[in-house]
Amino acid sequence: MTNKLRWGFLSTADINKALLEPLRKSNWNTLLAVASRDRSKAEAYARRNKVPRAYGSYADLLADPDIDVIYNPLPNHLHAEWTVKAVEAGKHVLCEKPLALSVEEVDAMSAAAEKNGRVVAEALMYRSHAQTMKVREIVQGGKLGRVRVVRGTFSYPGAPDGNYRLKPEMGGGALWDVGVYPLSFTRFALGADPLEVFGWQVTGPTGVDESFAAQLRFPNDVVLQMDVSMARPYHVFMEIVGDEAALVIPQPFSPGPKEALYLTRKGMTETIKVNGAGTYAGEVEAMADAILDGAPPAVPLADSRATVGIIQALFESARTGKPAAL
Repeated sequence: MTNKLRWGFLSTADINKALLEPLRKSNWNTLLAVASRDRSKAEAYARRNKVPRAYGSYADLLADPDIDVIYNPLPNHLHAEWTVKAVEAGKHVLCEKPLALSVEEVDAMSAAAEKNGRVVAEALMYRSHAQTMKVREIVQGGKLGRVRVVRGTFSYPGAPDGNYRLKPEMGGGALWDVGVYPLSFTRFALGADPLEVFGWQVTGPTGVDESFAAQLRFPNDVVLQMDVSMARPYHVFMEIVGDEAALVIPQPFSPGPKEALYLTRKGMTETIKVNGAGTYAGEVEAMADAILDGAPPAVPLADSRATVGIIQALFESARTGKPAAL
């Protein structure tokens, strides 16, 4: 292997552009190839983005012995299948969120990774940013007192006609698409998993959840109130409220190089400034650290499994109209 990890993009998805610059600038990673089911599309993408190799099938990319890492941004229902295939071909995999659509799929991915000695991680880019670590430090360091309530939202104004996000059979809907963010953020900040969940959904014309609202009860009677939607203007935030202070995170899921947190105590608000590398640069470097140095992945597979299990429980609650225990 060369002194850089050589990456291949498994499709020409729009989200790929977020990784182009981080891979170009990295000391430990480089982009070598891209694949599409349409060879001409792959070749056009490669020319446009100066990618050395282009393949007309996903299998051809996995067969390239020079590729070390696969980035899997395929539609949700293909995450598990192609991640397992990549790992069995000897590749490490950074897979877009949600990692899978069932805990059984996550277990299959984990088994393949362990058997083949490869790193598989979910691409939750915010987890590699200094702001996320600062939030966890504030919460678990007791600066808010005893945490009582967490509130979170992620909404955006819809997916284009024909997009996989509108198709139930492809893992569409708001909860799978963006619900992973407030759920995983809360679990990371608290260092705990919920005990019980209750969910309610608004179903769109295609049968997916256009909007989903939920309450989750964590240990010590901490409650997460969250809502996500594909049918509202773009809006994100997280707020963590303790019995002594409250912390507002205006940009929790896509923090930039310079961000600010707002800690309010006894009517006085303190601005906490946080500087950090770009989220996608951090994601790429964290993957290299895990592969080359044996560091824990930014999002361990057990973490992703828990998030998937919670989402499954929320859908079950919405179906039955009753709380679901975990």
